Amino acid sequence: MTTLLHLDASPRGARSHTRSLTDDFVTRWVQQHSEVTVARRDLGIEPPPHLTEGWIAAAFTEPARRTPQMRADLAVSDELVDELLGTDVLVVGVPMYNFGIPAMLKAYIDQVVRVGRTFSFDPELPDPYAPLLPPGKRAFFIVSTGDSGYQSDGPLAALNQVEPYLRTVFGFIGIDDLQFVYVGNDEFGGDRLSESLAAARNRVAELAV
Repeated sequence: MTTLLHLDASPRGARSHTRSLTDDFVTRWVQQHSEVTVARRDLGIEPPPHLTEGWIAAAFTEPARRTPQMRADLAVSDELVDELLGTDVLVVGVPMYNFGIPAMLKAYIDQVVRVGRTFSFDPELPDPYAPLLPPGKRAFFIVSTGDSGYQSDGPLAALNQVEPYLRTVFGFIGIDDLQFVYVGNDEFGGDRLSESLAAARNRVAELAV
């Protein structure tokens, strides 16, 4: 049985290109895989809480020494981490905001990148950090942009802070099999947007197998 976690980070509804494309991806994936369980979180509508001083103190306290309040401060994080640990395939819709990821997705990432849960830290080792997620997980990111050309070989690649960050942070916890699908030209609309959406849907069809 494969578990797929579907995350949307856009606050837009029907006008969201990432929502449409992640829905398309998940539908195709389910059609191609007979035994798959899908979990969904709408980060755009119900974002996780941002970190607090209490959260930080609790996360860096040994589990056996945590107070009831500390455990309460980490309850959402524990739920999200447990879910991610049990996920085989991650599908995420990511609108680019000001060249980076939305705050909703950043809040999610801050909740799941946890010392002792998704990465280890041992200052006595030459390389003190190690990922703790089980190997073999895959992640697919559907990225929408106002312009086009943010891919690694595009004219605006140097402005893209989405893909380098996501590759870094998910690789840090143990997910290094990442694929990116881009849909651009939202600000231009018309044929340019239609062509970009068609190309993105074709790419989704290639990947969701």
